[in-house]
Amino acid sequence: MLPLETDVLIVGAGPTGLALAVTLHQAGVRSLIVDRLAAGENTSRAAVVHAHTLEVLQRIGVTDALERRGLPLTRFALRDHDNALLELDFSMLPSRYAEVLMIPQDETEAVLTERLEALGGSVARGVTASKVETDASGTIVHLVSTAGAYAVRARYVVGADGMHSMVREAAGIPFDGETYDGAFVLADVHMDWGFSDEVTLLFSPEGMGVVAPLPGGHFRIVAPVEDAPVAPDTAFIQGLLDARGPRKVPGCVRDVIWSSRFRVHHRIASRYRSGPFFVIGDAAHVHSPAGGQGMNTGIVDAVVLGQLLADVINGKAPEATLDLYEEKRRPAAVEVLELADRLTRLAMVRSSFGRMLRNLALRIIGASPVFRRKLALNISGLARKGAGMVPPR
Repeated sequence: MLPLETDVLIVGAGPTGLALAVTLHQAGVRSLIVDRLAAGENTSRAAVVHAHTLEVLQRIGVTDALERRGLPLTRFALRDHDNALLELDFSMLPSRYAEVLMIPQDETEAVLTERLEALGGSVARGVTASKVETDASGTIVHLVSTAGAYAVRARYVVGADGMHSMVREAAGIPFDGETYDGAFVLADVHMDWGFSDEVTLLFSPEGMGVVAPLPGGHFRIVAPVEDAPVAPDTAFIQGLLDARGPRKVPGCVRDVIWSSRFRVHHRIASRYRSGPFFVIGDAAHVHSPAGGQGMNTGIVDAVVLGQLLADVINGKAPEATLDLYEEKRRPAAVEVLELADRLTRLAMVRSSFGRMLRNLALRIIGASPVFRRKLALNISGLARKGAGMVPPR
């Protein structure tokens, strides 16, 4: 039976919603997290956790478990077929977690769920938030499940419910931006690949692609394709690698574990808060997967907001402190969107002349240790470290 009242109601139990629930439970705050799915997704989707995110997650006691399940890498490279245009070494990052941790999203969600349960919390699954109302005494969220309909009064409501967020729409928060042309293919595969110790961003006249190793000998492949099939098969993925990957030692796909297609949007909420409503993760910002920034930005959103909410609810800070969430996190998301967009547009240069200029520029600036360090700090999130900190109380 769901409670009739809660301090914080979280809609959506993906990584961001779970990270927020863990943060609140750790601080002793009453919260309810609901998700319309009867069980968590079993596909990997987002697959990288960056250094700054690992630092933030250490505060809520999950980083060690993630590292036990994940695959740490220290190399990131931009390649045009057989030519290395730029290579980054994350082992030089100024962090305890000087790495790129590859771990499927379902594993990240499992770790967060286990931590939440250890703190005495749980996810109410198979529960859909259908409507939100506000009155003079607060906010009422209407929930529907197979057991019936419920009305829960909440002091605060957080939308962690994705790009088509019901909470964001109920709060009247615009979601500005655009959609990239075409679709993206996403697949986890078994394959023979010559760069199994790095995350590789492929640039080619035929289009871009990302290839990243995963635990268990799997590889993640992401690539834009104008007319992508709903579930790309082995032959389709092999064709992408043949066209866009290395030629001297080409990759060889043995089988596809799972695959899908999706469209990429470039959008950000005009506000992160409207009265008792907040948005985090994909409900607040969506963008290209280039650089692996989406889930990481959302998780940091969640922990920062959770700490601020806990301070206010526990009487350690005034209500106005909650305005720090947008003040800190929205500018960070703007930077992330710009980074992902730059990487995507660079990768999608198709003309021979434009490609030649791009490759030359990347080689020149990539020879600079200062530039490589700056780019590594941006991709790792450490350049935005201040946006992930909450002033101590």
